[in-house]
Amino acid sequence: MIEFNNLNKTFENKNVLIDVSGKFTKGKCNLIIGASGTGKSVLLKTLVGLIQPDTGNILYDGRDFTKADTVLKQDIRREIGMLFQGSALFDSKTVEENVMFPLDMLTQMSKSEKQDRVNYCLQRVGLENASKLMPSQISGGMQKRVGIARAIVNNSKYLYCDEPNSGLDPQTSIRIDNLINDITHEYNITTVVVTHDMNSVLEIGEYVIFMFKGEKVWEGSKKDILDTKVKSLQDFLFANKLIREMKDHQ
Repeated sequence: MIEFNNLNKTFENKNVLIDVSGKFTKGKCNLIIGASGTGKSVLLKTLVGLIQPDTGNILYDGRDFTKADTVLKQDIRREIGMLFQGSALFDSKTVEENVMFPLDMLTQMSKSEKQDRVNYCLQRVGLENASKLMPSQISGGMQKRVGIARAIVNNSKYLYCDEPNSGLDPQTSIRIDNLINDITHEYNITTVVVTHDMNSVLEIGEYVIFMFKGEKVWEGSKKDILDTKVKSLQDFLFANKLIREMKDHQ
């Protein structure tokens, strides 16, 4: 579980996070949504430690990440897997080598143990036959699956996904959503997805935070979101053609 309490962050006299609190539960797909510039990416970067909040605290299963010493911070970071928006694969490494990278950097596993773990993770995302290929030889959707395999290879307790469907066609996006959802429940991971894709919200949004002008102005599940009375969230939702059509048919 990830808890964050009263997070505030200011850049050049602009408040980008304003008293933001929430709780991301283990074994669920937790989503952060909002338009560009609303603070969702800053919130993610703050949660993973790339940005230090001005005030507030972040707890990973009760461990205070914001006040932790170097050793504890490193321990927590080893438990975090990250799927980046652009996949962020190493162009000069094969699929297999990309997935193995966290094991090389963070573990003392033997070569055979690393290979077994990599083989398992590639099989889990359906890429066991692509291990020797280079990133340039596979599609964007396959690159995202490589990114997921790399994010879970170190037995991550916490999985962050930054716009996982960016640049993907609708069918591939659904496959990535389903994979993230399946892995979350199968391994009981605390998963946090930053997205503006309403298809993802309606498919996998078990707990959703809506950010607007640096504040958390709504939270709930995909079942509740269409009935919201929050004006800023209504405007965000009904800018999406799919949501408008769903409401028209209710």
